[in-house]
Amino acid sequence: MPGLKPGLVRGDDGRVRCGWSGSDPLYRRYHDREWGRPVKDDVRLFEKLSLEGFQSGLSWITILRKRENFRSAFAGFDLETVAAFKARDVNRLLQDAGIVRHRGKIESTINNARRALELREEFGSLARFYWSHEPPAKERPEVLDLARLRAMSETGASKRLSKDLRKRGFSFVGPTTAYAFMQAMGLVNDHLEGCECRAEVEALRRRFRRP
Repeated sequence: MPGLKPGLVRGDDGRVRCGWSGSDPLYRRYHDREWGRPVKDDVRLFEKLSLEGFQSGLSWITILRKRENFRSAFAGFDLETVAAFKARDVNRLLQDAGIVRHRGKIESTINNARRALELREEFGSLARFYWSHEPPAKERPEVLDLARLRAMSETGASKRLSKDLRKRGFSFVGPTTAYAFMQAMGLVNDHLEGCECRAEVEALRRRFRRP
């Protein structure tokens, strides 16, 4: 029986996945059911960009394990509610051991909620703005193997998205963060060739109605 291509693992359930999904059941579920599947819900888009900001310098599994705590602390990432947070809310969050207690990232999330409301006013939805940054097919590799994926921690499209967001006053949205967001929200399909989720995600992307 031939071995797996680099970057892939076979789980104890027999499924072949991207290697980063590991053996943690929470991480596997995230890989199988969420990562790369196209999203146009504004709350989920705002939540993900916020959590990617909190992830900076940390591993995603650390944030994923705290995600429900983040949702509770940030009012389900409701834009209007978070945008209205005051100094007392920042102090409350700095005392919350269930999240990452980093003042800069907390204040950034509040700022980004305010900027997101402006973005929604301009474009009608966050989804319409973000999906306008979906990279054209010519910028994507024909075959996505581990070597190509490792070379794409940031891309032309993520640099454009990052630049656009920062121009609009967003923070903690560098090109690497922007690309991780694009991967997770389905603007690109970065499941490796051979991962059993790749074809599922590609089919979803073909059927997805862009906002």
